[in-house]
Order: sequence, then structure tokens, then C-alpha cells
Amino acid sequence: MIEKQDIKRYLPHREPFLFVDGVTEIIKDEYIKGFKEVKEEEYYFKGHFPDNPILPGVIIIEALAQVSGILGFVTMNKTPEEGSIYYFVGADNVRFRSPVVPPSILTLESQKIQDRRGIWKFDCKASLEENLVCSATILCADRPK
Repeated sequence: MIEKQDIKRYLPHREPFLFVDGVTEIIKDEYIKGFKEVKEEEYYFKGHFPDNPILPGVIIIEALAQVSGILGFVTMNKTPEEGSIYYFVGADNVRFRSPVVPPSILTLESQKIQDRRGIWKFDCKASLEENLVCSATILCADRPK
């Protein structure tokens, strides 16, 4: 398990743009499972949508990219403090299957597909309990700061 304070070692993101609250499972160079706590008081619910809060799809995709970034940094035994940054550079085959509403716990999973010349590809999914809400192929690039 990786706690929130340790997540900040692997990601340069900070509140209000840090969307991974914990990691429950990690297999270096293969797989990661984490979560985001979806709370009613989050800032974006004021406008998306008033009286009918739905977690924006772009936040779900960003959370999947962030959990993938943690897997990448753990796999490389590096941190952003060591002069490396992991950019989110693409998303393919994105599908949203159902809305995510607060309060809930969004499970984030990422499976490494490949790593070529610093470009990493991940098969990702987000779910509520056992219900798939989003799937995507995420691309990240490891670059010097």
C-alpha cells in the first residue's frame, strides 16, 4: 500500500490537481491498483453539474494517467525530485460507460503494455465496486525536467 504522502514522492501533482488518494496493489513493471475518493465538496462539482454532481470524464482520465505515472516511476526507481517528469501525452480508445457521482470510491487500475524509447503505454480502467465506468489506453512520456 502506498499512502497519499508517499504518492507525492512519485507525482509532481498537488491539490487540487492530485487525483490519486492511495495505492492498494502494485507489481513493479506490470500493474497498479489505486483509488480516488470522490467527495461532494470537490470544487468542480459546483459547475459540473449544479444539483446533479457528476465527476468530469477528464478528471477520470487524468486520475488514470496519474496512477500510471506512479507505476512508471516505481518501475524506473525514480522520482520527480531526481530530475525526471512523466508527461501524459495521449489517450486512445476512451470509453465512458456510466457516471460517477459523490460520495464514492473510484478504483483505478493500470496495466503496462509497453515501453519504447521513454514512451509508455498502459491499458487502464476505472470502476465503482465491480462496475466498469471508464476504459482507456494511456500514453506517458518519461522526460528530463
